[in-house]
Amino acid sequence: MKLFVGLGNPGAKYAGNRHNIGFMALDAIASAHGFAPWRSKFQGQVSEGRLGGTRVVLLKPETFMNLSGQSVGEAMRFFKIDPPDVIVFHDELDLAPGKLRLKQGGGHAGHNGLRSIHGHIGEDYARVRLGIGHPGHKDRVAAYVLSDFASADQDWLDDMMRGIAEGAPMLAAGEGPKFLNAVAQRMAPARPAKPAPAAREASASTKPDTAPAPDTRSALEKLMDRFR
Repeated sequence: MKLFVGLGNPGAKYAGNRHNIGFMALDAIASAHGFAPWRSKFQGQVSEGRLGGTRVVLLKPETFMNLSGQSVGEAMRFFKIDPPDVIVFHDELDLAPGKLRLKQGGGHAGHNGLRSIHGHIGEDYARVRLGIGHPGHKDRVAAYVLSDFASADQDWLDDMMRGIAEGAPMLAAGEGPKFLNAVAQRMAPARPAKPAPAAREASASTKPDTAPAPDTRSALEKLMDRFR
């Protein structure tokens, strides 16, 4: 069994915030894979289902970001899940918008939601770091993460959510590189197709390939033509 945790803040006021991209990722997974309806439990919203052959619990803590660990710890104890089987989806300031990284263990890098989880379950859980970019100065961070994504962000955000949903069974199965590849295929721009060999041959065949007609003039006629 795996526990997928999405970080964010509860309520309609925060639903479109950059800080809530973790909630968005879990909503995309639940919708794409027919998970059970969300219900209130463990100080959060929970939905259960299967990804491939793996039973997965989705958890969106409603304790607000800074206390996320309370909800995560409670769910882990109930389902008897170990930290390495917990995967947390969260916003990442140090990655450009649309970039995604997968990490197992390590520090919290100042993220308040991760800091809280560290305090309750340690650092041995996995994280899916969802890039939202940085506003440029630390004094602007709070307002930036608590503001909605811009309309210009919607295309890459939609692609990322689709990629996460498509790759989720691989993530649940412990196949991290395949999960990352599924997201990358959604995020990569389409490349122009190369012409097929037959098309290149047809193009080449349009060039004239006939030899010039032989000159049948007599030597006298050629000489006269030179002085005309």
